[in-house]
Amino acid sequence: MSESKIISNIKLKIDDFLYFCGFLKLTLKELFSFWLKKDVTLKVLIRQILFTGYEALAIITLIGLAIGAIIIIYGFSLLSNFGQTDLVYTILIIIVTKELGPIITAFILIARSGTAISTELGNMVVNHEVEALNSIGVNPISYLVVPRILGVIISFFGLLIYLNIAGILGGYIFATIITPIPFIDFISNFFQKLKFLDIIVSILKSIIFGFIISLIPCYYGLKVEYATTEVPQKTIKAVVSSLTWVIILDIGLAIITYSFM
Repeated sequence: MSESKIISNIKLKIDDFLYFCGFLKLTLKELFSFWLKKDVTLKVLIRQILFTGYEALAIITLIGLAIGAIIIIYGFSLLSNFGQTDLVYTILIIIVTKELGPIITAFILIARSGTAISTELGNMVVNHEVEALNSIGVNPISYLVVPRILGVIISFFGLLIYLNIAGILGGYIFATIITPIPFIDFISNFFQKLKFLDIIVSILKSIIFGFIISLIPCYYGLKVEYATTEVPQKTIKAVVSSLTWVIILDIGLAIITYSFM
């Protein structure tokens, strides 16, 4: 690659980064003033919650039950050899509540809602709907982006709670098959191992991941310029970027959490 092409690519990346920073700044500004305009965008918010949250309950339930069951099956079979079956509850908390639960929820929402948001906004740009909103004085960030971000964050939080409940139930169902245990004792043992920090980390991840996996698809969706052929290209970029940032942030939060333990 020639020197001029390298310089050109660097300039494009810098311009793209600056554009994203400007988009982030405008989004945060409109996000904090959302409740002043909620009568206009509340319908969009409710639709996003229904699509992102309600319609994903089935797959979240199935995955939660499966994770809980797998942890209990392998945990009891391995730890019983060392007389450390109580550690199963700690493993259940670490995997379902703190780590695997938020990651899997993020991946599901990226695949469902992230792609849908990017595609929808991209098609709106191509069909000049975003231009029409600007022409009548409606801010596209306020009307299109902010409700989707809030909808995904709220849905992420709700789905993560639901996945935790499904994981606990899945664990209990298979625990009773291996070693019969009263439900009250199982729940009591679980909450004895659950720390306040675990809850805080779970809530923090739901907010951060929800924000990231909705902001990036909105950004790439609105970056579509001319043709419908750009829409799938931007959607793929949105998915890859969302997955990358979720993994990076998860590692960062894990390191920070470990330092407080």
